[in-house]
Amino acid sequence: MSITASLEALSSFWQDIRASIPSLPAEVPEAWAFGATPAHADGLLDLVLSGVKTGTASSVWDYEASGDPMPEVGDLSIILDGRGTPRAVIRTTSLRTVPFSEVDEEHAHAEGEGDRTLAAWREIHERFWRNHSEDPRGWAPDMPVLCERFELVHPAR
Repeated sequence: MSITASLEALSSFWQDIRASIPSLPAEVPEAWAFGATPAHADGLLDLVLSGVKTGTASSVWDYEASGDPMPEVGDLSIILDGRGTPRAVIRTTSLRTVPFSEVDEEHAHAEGEGDRTLAAWREIHERFWRNHSEDPRGWAPDMPVLCERFELVHPAR
């Protein structure tokens, strides 16, 4: 399931953000939601807005299957809630690709999910990729995982 927002809503949101942070570029960044369901998107967005979630992980296989470009350090993203409403802006601060089995405790903690342990991270993400991967391979212990860290640039109130 893909959560989307209208171009009008994104443009209006971005204009409002740029009014308070004029140094941001004029071009509206990519907009997306965390998770695979509206409820999941809302829960993960809440973790971002509260400052708990400062990292995310993506399957490199999913980027390959979808043809979507992989993020780069410095990229801005508009984060949507489960209804597709723009709610926040984040900036990618670091990226590294490692096998699933080599994701570390620090990254698991930064993702903010469950009890923030590596064991919880592994269980949550294995289940997610088995059930929601865009690539038919789904999940494997050696699958390439893009570990992304980000900072919250602007929360929409």
